Amino acid sequence: MRDEFRADLQIVSQLLVDMAEGVRAAMRQATRALLTADRQAAETVIERDAEIDDLYRHVEERVCDLLARQAPVASDLRAMITALHVAADLERMGDLAEHVAKTALRRHPSPAVPAELRTVFTEMSEIADRMAVKIGSVLAKPDVDLAGELDGDDDAMDELHKNLFAVLLGDDWPYGVETAIDATLLGRFYERFADHAVNAGEHVIYLITGQSAPTSN
Repeated sequence: MRDEFRADLQIVSQLLVDMAEGVRAAMRQATRALLTADRQAAETVIERDAEIDDLYRHVEERVCDLLARQAPVASDLRAMITALHVAADLERMGDLAEHVAKTALRRHPSPAVPAELRTVFTEMSEIADRMAVKIGSVLAKPDVDLAGELDGDDDAMDELHKNLFAVLLGDDWPYGVETAIDATLLGRFYERFADHAVNAGEHVIYLITGQSAPTSN
């Protein structure tokens, strides 16, 4: 029975790693669609969001089944709780990538962001990608130090978010309200993507140490 339980836990862990990889790919493609007006990339992100949602449901189903059959306690129960929280954060990260893709698709065939904002969104996407990689790594092999690095990445994302607003609110902004609204929402999507990555990292730290940390939400 114990070996079966451990095997089921490993399946849950792999599902979470698969979610992290899917989320990373989604945001990378969504950013490409955003910056290059790549319609196919945007449509692929939107279509494949259902795959991330399916993985989320599989995690929920397996965890609920384990809770019902095994009645885990102590560290095993902590693993179950962590899996549910992390899966929810990853699912939301996938949704945020989809939001970016939908914005790109709505503005097609024109790029959704003007040239003046390409650099900041490129840098935001690089941080988002780095954070998604770290989440995948700590889910595959729990690591407190690596999970803790996500806070610093989030700080860098927040700084870029501030820089974005400085441009949008500048007196020389030439693109009007509609483009400014798009950019504001896009900045929020990347910023929230980072926040959910931090939350997922904090849940992994809780799994390893048993000590809760306040989430970023």
